[in-house]
Amino acid sequence: MTVDIDALGLLCPLPVLKLRKRLEGVPVGAEVSILTDDPVAVIDIPVFCRDGGHEVVDSREDAGGLVFRVRKGSAQG
Repeated sequence: MTVDIDALGLLCPLPVLKLRKRLEGVPVGAEVSILTDDPVAVIDIPVFCRDGGHEVVDSREDAGGLVFRVRKGSAQG
């Protein structure tokens, strides 16, 4: 299951908040991708994932921003 979040134009902390909310609604092991142009997301999203027990599977530049693919872990933070 892959869910896409378009967070272009949103600044900290909104991309992480959108990611957290979306992860709450998917099963463990599901992957969510988020597209953001927030320059702080390169720090915020990996820290959020580490602290919440999730995994950043991939990150890359695309479509005017950064795309992070996150796999939901069993721990919720």
